Amino acid sequence: MPAPSINDLPANIQTWNAAGQRLTWPQGECSIFYRDIGVTTASPDKTVLLVHGFPESSYSYHKIVGRLAERFDRIVLVDFPGFGLSDKPERLTYSLMEQADALLFVWQQLGVRGGHVIGHDMGDSVVTELVARSVQDILPAWFDAGLQSLTFTDGNMVMEKAALVPMQKLLRQKGLGPLLNKLTRYATFKGQVTRANGVPFAREDIEHMWMLNTLQDGHLLTWKVIRYLDDRDRFQNPRWLKALSRYTGPIHICWGADDKVAPRAVAQHLKDEVCPSATLTWMAGVGHFCQLQAPDIWSDAVLAFYASLDP
Repeated sequence: MPAPSINDLPANIQTWNAAGQRLTWPQGECSIFYRDIGVTTASPDKTVLLVHGFPESSYSYHKIVGRLAERFDRIVLVDFPGFGLSDKPERLTYSLMEQADALLFVWQQLGVRGGHVIGHDMGDSVVTELVARSVQDILPAWFDAGLQSLTFTDGNMVMEKAALVPMQKLLRQKGLGPLLNKLTRYATFKGQVTRANGVPFAREDIEHMWMLNTLQDGHLLTWKVIRYLDDRDRFQNPRWLKALSRYTGPIHICWGADDKVAPRAVAQHLKDEVCPSATLTWMAGVGHFCQLQAPDIWSDAVLAFYASLDP
């Protein structure tokens, strides 16, 4: 069966696509989808930069952008290469370093000098790569306003505390991963996503996540994209968590208390061992895909943190 096109997707995703734009990323030789919502001349303090997770896209934030507009004048969202509405070329490595490069490319083209950053899942680790570059003073000069604050939501930033679902473990295995990936169907995807979340959430949200994965047959590259977990194993302690412990700006650890794949132990370790000055917020009754499953709880928690930063 051929991969679906944009025109085959539900009307609300088509609307999201039509409201966005694309840039050609020379390094990856691919097109990257983004949304730049609000006032493009907003100050960095009034800019929020959303960084999505796996296996998601910027569309995973569609339920909360309206609430974020209560605090921010500009909201910037990007689909990483290999995800959502961006191109999904097989030639890319899909390392987290590569994804950080892609993110910075889009921000540079949009004239983003800095902002408050919110990461989710895989996006948390991309953000920590930016933090590492920041504390090493190797972020590009145009990003002179820097990372105004960091919000981490439900990502396995501490791999020894992770509770990966079986499919994640199998897809990482060399040789087996590509073969198993070819057999993946929606029913399998739905089961793994539901198990990871920990509490039920809307079937429509899972279906939309799957549909966006299948664009350009992206779901057949999951075995390659998921190798970002290898980057976590390699760089978590010597680079990313070490850098996070040196970051001096405000940090918010905002976690679904019922998350089954990135359990509470991950967030607690970050608070206790890495960044003790961070604000830790538990979202009761909320699972891994927090901004989709419980957008009001998510928004209340995130906006309360930003309110605490305001004079």
